[in-house]
Amino acid sequence: MSEMESPKANNTPFSLEMFLRKVFKGVIDPVARFLLRIGLKPNMITGLGLILTTGAAYFVATGHMTLAGIILVVAGPLDVVDGTMARMLGQPSPYGAFVDSVTDRCSELVLLCGLLYFYAVRSDALASILVFLAAGGSVMVSYIKARAETLGYSAKTGILTRVERLIVMAPCLIFNIPIVALWIIAVLANFTAIQRFVFVRRQAFPKK
Repeated sequence: MSEMESPKANNTPFSLEMFLRKVFKGVIDPVARFLLRIGLKPNMITGLGLILTTGAAYFVATGHMTLAGIILVVAGPLDVVDGTMARMLGQPSPYGAFVDSVTDRCSELVLLCGLLYFYAVRSDALASILVFLAAGGSVMVSYIKARAETLGYSAKTGILTRVERLIVMAPCLIFNIPIVALWIIAVLANFTAIQRFVFVRRQAFPKK
């Protein structure tokens, strides 16, 4: 996740993503160096993550939840490795961050699309609505952050960012309880969107 920092990023609260980067730095850095040594590029790893997630979406759609969850566990860390590789090459750029963000959104939506198909063919209306709410909340969380940063605000906050959503989804798929993940993401992703909206508003209208 090679997100570009906004001008006010240093004022943002605790981020699980940054915490995990620090904790697993001793693992991520050697993996990134190895991949660079064998000739792979950051964008290749980004693309590989999307391919793996698309494969997971196929297995979700066909009811092979555990296999999909295992693939997601493999694909998730690649989203951190590609950014580390870019920094090691001295190549982090706004365009690289743009590609990474777009790929992240595609990965999430294609996985949720797999879940939507799985429940739609079973005529499970409630689960299908939960997929829609989860997708909508996930998109709004990312959109609010992106839009805020174009205006010079920081919105890198909230209880269920992409990292947390992945942490929720992967084990629920492995244990074949995707409906639990959908309930959590449908509720908390939308709550996170509200958190970010309020966070930006407080920056726009600080208390005197």
